[in-house]
Amino acid sequence: MELMFGQDRMDFQLVMKRNFTPQSKFSVLAIAVFSENYGKQRQLGDAVVIPLQVNYALGNSGLSLAAGAEANSVAGFSNFLGLAHNKATKKLLAITVLSYQLKDSQNLKLFGLYEYKPPLSEKLSLYTRLQFTYSQGLKEAVHNRSFIYLRAGLKKGPLGFGLGANWDAYGTSKIPRENFGVFTRWEF
Repeated sequence: MELMFGQDRMDFQLVMKRNFTPQSKFSVLAIAVFSENYGKQRQLGDAVVIPLQVNYALGNSGLSLAAGAEANSVAGFSNFLGLAHNKATKKLLAITVLSYQLKDSQNLKLFGLYEYKPPLSEKLSLYTRLQFTYSQGLKEAVHNRSFIYLRAGLKKGPLGFGLGANWDAYGTSKIPRENFGVFTRWEF
């Protein structure tokens, strides 16, 4: 779970990835994102996005078939199919999802979340994250939404904190919205 307080808005994100059982080929990936601008005159960027996906592992490679749905306060509700790749160790988390939305716009979406957490001492680790999305409408061949989020800080046990930067682009003309600030996070 993460909160970032930036110069323009507050961002909240919760990421959960779990296998149904330790030996199950099925797992779930859920991400809840909430953004709220401080100034009411700036509506672009205010959003709630909640994708929920069920994965079926194809062997032990980390590759999975994915199916799910996404609730989005701007784009509405859609379901999707895709491929996912997951790798998780104590130092590294890598999640990549390529999905095809089944609604009329026929969006193709690439999502990535990569964390690197090398230890600095017995109790302290570096914390870095790159997270991105690129969504392209295939029916109209137009850009829908993209972002790059960067985090750099420290991690002590389940607590993380540091500096964050978000670059968002909306719609066919890629209207930019940036947000820079501080973040804190907690790993359950």
